[in-house]
Amino acid sequence: MILDEKLRWFGFWLLDSLKGKQIRTYYDQIQRAWKEGTSIRETEERIRALIAHAVKTTEFYKDYPEDIELTDLPVVNKDTFRQNYEQFLSTTYKDAPDNRVMCTSGSTGTPLRMIQNRDKIRHNTAGGIFLGAAAGYYIGMKEAFIRVWVNNVKKSKFQLFQENLIMMDSSRMDEQALEKMFRVIEKKKVKCLVGYSSALGELSNYIQKTGKDCSRCKVKAIIPISETMPEPVRRTLEKQFDCPVRAWYSNEENGIMGLQNEDNEGYRIDTETYYYEILKMDSDEPAEPGELGRIVITDLFNYAFPILRYDNGDTAVATRKEKNGRYRLYLDELYGRRSDLIYDCEGKAVTPYIITNNLWDIEGVKQYRFIQEDVKDYTIWLNGDPQKMNQEEILGRIRPYLGEEARIRVELVDEIPVLASGKRKYIENRCEKYKNQTGFCG
Repeated sequence: MILDEKLRWFGFWLLDSLKGKQIRTYYDQIQRAWKEGTSIRETEERIRALIAHAVKTTEFYKDYPEDIELTDLPVVNKDTFRQNYEQFLSTTYKDAPDNRVMCTSGSTGTPLRMIQNRDKIRHNTAGGIFLGAAAGYYIGMKEAFIRVWVNNVKKSKFQLFQENLIMMDSSRMDEQALEKMFRVIEKKKVKCLVGYSSALGELSNYIQKTGKDCSRCKVKAIIPISETMPEPVRRTLEKQFDCPVRAWYSNEENGIMGLQNEDNEGYRIDTETYYYEILKMDSDEPAEPGELGRIVITDLFNYAFPILRYDNGDTAVATRKEKNGRYRLYLDELYGRRSDLIYDCEGKAVTPYIITNNLWDIEGVKQYRFIQEDVKDYTIWLNGDPQKMNQEEILGRIRPYLGEEARIRVELVDEIPVLASGKRKYIENRCEKYKNQTGFCG
């Protein structure tokens, strides 16, 4: 660390110490759980306490008994929160002056608003610090954050100085914008890059295309967020900047919930802060071991807006390991939004990794989007050099995973449009059959 980074690091922990080590206490708890596993008994106690609180102080849960089992409560989703917002607010924390309002648009573009109490905020801070350190980022490091900086997330000049942060806008990712981005990373001696996976992928592609020399950059950690990053892109970024690339599993509603493994595409979950269930795709029954299922989260520390059995729209295959009354949870395969899952001609889910990993390294391809139009109809949008892109190679790579009956159309486009959020989808499912299936809430 250089001097100003050390001072920022020291200053943060000194201030926390003066406030009673509120964040440090949670940090130590998360650190211990990461090393030894989370206590099963303590988790059960936290769940019971949260349920009792929700029953006593919220309209949504008031008719349930305080000792009800978690699995007997309904599974909720973003639409449930949107339609019943006031009913989820705890009367104990509703008007607390130190609450924080969280807002996310999600895939539908319809705003989702919720609040977090101060204790939840401290826990989020501790979790972010710990999982940041595990990925190679430490408090005080010069950080560049690549995303769309809409008004509700923009930071003041004081906040930017305090956090040693540079805001980089991903709404424009043309060559001029990418050149400027690279110059800032190099000149400002950025130590950590955090950003949308697609934006980091565009930066990597630009570096590769232009032959940029990254040896003068000081980047020590790269943390993709929000979207699936193709494994070839991850490994290319690691080579370009000579540093680890490990994604966070996170959302605006809950916080940073897990960290990608160093040697594969799976994730380790922060079980000290969150309790996970993996439920079947078409029912609220537990998924079988090794079965793809829906992620359902209970946030153990948000008492202002109790989040119990929240189906966040993501899917995964999980492994739970127990030893000596403690447990760890791994998402061996994290597929992301159900609305972005692709299905083969027989209706079996195909992991997005298969699509992204097979399309990313095709010569001449700059951008792509894979779309399922119907049960057996698919479209691939390609942006790049048409003289170099081998369409037969593309079809040959993809067809075996979809089935011989698959009808795959390739379309060359000038640009792949970004979403309102600034993210650039790699995968999209437009098939009505899968959007309307039981339990589907993308």
